[in-house]
Amino acid sequence: MANLLTMQFCATLRKPGNLKPLRSTSTALTNKRSYSSEDREYLHKSIVPTMHYQKSLPRLPVPKLEDTIKRYLAAQRPLLDDDQFSTTEKLARDFENGVGKQMHEELVAQDKQNKHTSYISAPWFDMYLSARDSVVLNFNPFMSFNPDPKTEYNNQLVRATNMVASAVRFMKTLRAGLLEPEVFHLNPAKSDTDSFKKLIRWVPSSLSWYGAFLVNAYPLDMSQYFRLFNATRIPKQGKDELFTDPKGRHLLVMRGGNMYVFDVMDRDGNLVKPAEIQAHLKHILSDPTPAAAHPLGLLTSENRDTWARLREKLLATGNGEVLGLVDSALFCLCLDDESMNDHIHISHNMLHGDGTNRWYDKSFSIIMAKCGNAAINFEHSWGDGVAVLRFQNEVFKDSTENPLVNPGSQPAAVDSASAVRRLQFNLDAELENGVIKAKENFHTAVSKLTIDAMQFMKGGKEQLKKKKLSPDAIAQLAFQMGFLRQYGQTVATYESCSTAAFRHGRTETIRPATIHTQRCAQAFVQQPGKHSVEQLIGMLSECSKYHGQLTKEAAMAQGFDRHLFAMKYLANSKGQALHSLYQDPAYAAINHNILSTSTLTSPAVNLGGFAPVVPDGFGVGYGVHDEWIGCNVSSYPERNVHEFLQCVHKSLEDIFSVLEGKPLS
Repeated sequence: MANLLTMQFCATLRKPGNLKPLRSTSTALTNKRSYSSEDREYLHKSIVPTMHYQKSLPRLPVPKLEDTIKRYLAAQRPLLDDDQFSTTEKLARDFENGVGKQMHEELVAQDKQNKHTSYISAPWFDMYLSARDSVVLNFNPFMSFNPDPKTEYNNQLVRATNMVASAVRFMKTLRAGLLEPEVFHLNPAKSDTDSFKKLIRWVPSSLSWYGAFLVNAYPLDMSQYFRLFNATRIPKQGKDELFTDPKGRHLLVMRGGNMYVFDVMDRDGNLVKPAEIQAHLKHILSDPTPAAAHPLGLLTSENRDTWARLREKLLATGNGEVLGLVDSALFCLCLDDESMNDHIHISHNMLHGDGTNRWYDKSFSIIMAKCGNAAINFEHSWGDGVAVLRFQNEVFKDSTENPLVNPGSQPAAVDSASAVRRLQFNLDAELENGVIKAKENFHTAVSKLTIDAMQFMKGGKEQLKKKKLSPDAIAQLAFQMGFLRQYGQTVATYESCSTAAFRHGRTETIRPATIHTQRCAQAFVQQPGKHSVEQLIGMLSECSKYHGQLTKEAAMAQGFDRHLFAMKYLANSKGQALHSLYQDPAYAAINHNILSTSTLTSPAVNLGGFAPVVPDGFGVGYGVHDEWIGCNVSSYPERNVHEFLQCVHKSLEDIFSVLEGKPLS
């Protein structure tokens, strides 16, 4: 079945301009939906039940060992000199023909015993939850919302009220099974129609995927969605836990480091009147209580073992009930008292802020600045960008097209002082000192981070498609060229690709640094004038084709990273000695991802970002738009992000000049 999926799916991906990681074209932002003023409980009522396809999703395939080794060596080739590569190749072949064969067979056998899930799911959860580093900068990313097209709706109170109402409506739609299933439509004219949906809903869940497949539609895994709401990562010694309590009806609101809760659903599970939500948020915004002297949110930015010890102390000093309210809240709304000046300011605030007005362990937080700029910051262990982006798309669409309060709305005349509870914690000297120390550690960490952004306005997706080039491949090539121009070398590069086309899929790695990008980058950067325009265009085409192949393989779970990781995890779990392949400096180097990259484009998203994954790396968030290309990049002091972006911009200028027929000077 996986082979069938691969053939059909990749046939379309081969078309120019479609060479990109798997992304859904759900109706979240593409179709107008009818909206009934009589029914404000749900975003929409899908003809097809939300989880209709889940049972019949294909299983995540375990790649063939020989394919994994072949791909691993191909990715290593541009990173190593001849002697280093010879050593790595010998180790890889020894692994493939020896202990690797046994490890692979054990992994396949274990996978067959766990048909309800994927071979990567448990190890991936374990990797995240066992990490002891702070989730801030190391794991939590952000995605900022575009402004509301109606400028007067970008008022903090109005926008926060509308987004909270839309978020609750999303949650209710999801839990009622009325949320449109997440589907990747390759032929929307056939599959994204009411007539097809009315037909497919009667196909048993165990067969429904096949029905969608017949019309070139690919349902995506939605198993992560239940952890969007009422969910929190709980710190524990050695390994954290994920907590979910769907009974919670309240929202957690933070302002000035103080925490507040109030119900956003009534006892019958209905959305509280939007005017009441507005009244309660207005009450919080006008609360004269001083900023928290010891803001507990800072503890969620600590080393996980340190935070686990302090949480145990919090419980021991009688804070169990209030911590329970934090953990079980639907989500966290952070009302910030400052306005954002520019993209850089937005990025710093939404990625980390000052640490006092955040609870980084919540599954996600909506951050709302005083000026109405908004973003989602999410904890990464429970899920990937697919679920969060769908939520963001739906909330943006609903809150802008169907706002439940407007700038002229009057908050309800209710007793918010009784309905809103400000949480109070019992803190002893040890806990107060823990907060003080967390603040010091937090500021030490974030003070080292630099963020810069770039917009290349001389071309984008449309021009590249006309030249039959993959926009994503060209963006990735520009990063390779930029790094070569700045530092004179090719380094390990990571591009995230969703494997949500499979049950309990997570991500696979695309390795954009290839022998093709290396050859092309050297021609553009180190040998300008030595190659004709035709030769350079030929190199660009080779880069595009190979990147397209890597992307298709990754989307079909045919990379090498997750397979090698899962075998290593299995060996460790059984106490087996690791093969020399895993001890090879080249293996450590290819997993030390100096260029960590991720892309998304959505009408809801203004920009997104994350910190580098290694101290000497860049965190590269980017988007290739119709007429322009944007990057939002972070670095620590070991790298110069401003210079890197100048080099990337120069690289894009050279590429587009060559595509216009102009030789490099």
